[in-house]
Amino acid sequence: MYSLFIKEIKSFFNSLAGYIVIIIFLLVNSLFMWVFEGPLNVADGGYATIDTLFFIAPWVFLMLIPAVTMRSFAEEKRSGTLDLLLTRPLTSFRIVSAKYLASLVLIILALLPTLVYYFTVIALGSPQGNIDHGGTWGSYAGLVMLACAYAAIGIFCSSLTDNLVISFMLAAVLSLFFCYGFQQIGTMFQAGSAGSIILSLGITDHYDSMSRGVIDTRDLVYFVSLITIFLLMTSTKLDYKKR
Repeated sequence: MYSLFIKEIKSFFNSLAGYIVIIIFLLVNSLFMWVFEGPLNVADGGYATIDTLFFIAPWVFLMLIPAVTMRSFAEEKRSGTLDLLLTRPLTSFRIVSAKYLASLVLIILALLPTLVYYFTVIALGSPQGNIDHGGTWGSYAGLVMLACAYAAIGIFCSSLTDNLVISFMLAAVLSLFFCYGFQQIGTMFQAGSAGSIILSLGITDHYDSMSRGVIDTRDLVYFVSLITIFLLMTSTKLDYKKR
């Protein structure tokens, strides 16, 4: 499993894919936070906060994470190496886990430089350090969990096809539905248990909750469950391929 994990990491950085993902993510967020004028600009907003990052990043991830995960199994199928990979003395779940963790490493590497925004706002605040630290770290935790969920969905979609474009589109649409689809459906109901249940099935409800700086067990259970379900479905798909 470790050798497969390292192989996947190297494949990202032996091509331009890994670097492009990181550069685009940082560039888009930086432009909205520091360059483009408007309410999303940190300086124009007048508040010591990096909420712009946590507002924009989920939308950027909707495109970038499917681009990262689309090759995971679709490329193996297209090149004919998936059958060889499945003959290794590894369970399907370990193969899925190795590819999933490699994708997460790239995503975390894209997120790490954004800490510069955090320390910059701390330095620019008046008085210095005037920022909601709890809310900021809670938002980071929520963003990481959201990225983990997108990656699990992307890995699953990649296992369904050998076409990279279809894999990308499936992952983007399914991630969009889980993030905003349930939210839109839930708002169609009047205030009540049905609407609340539908909202709780979506990623946004739990992401917003964590962004308030309170790490609720229910939110963690939701994300872990969603990730596990998609990874298990991917593993099951590979087991079916072995037969």
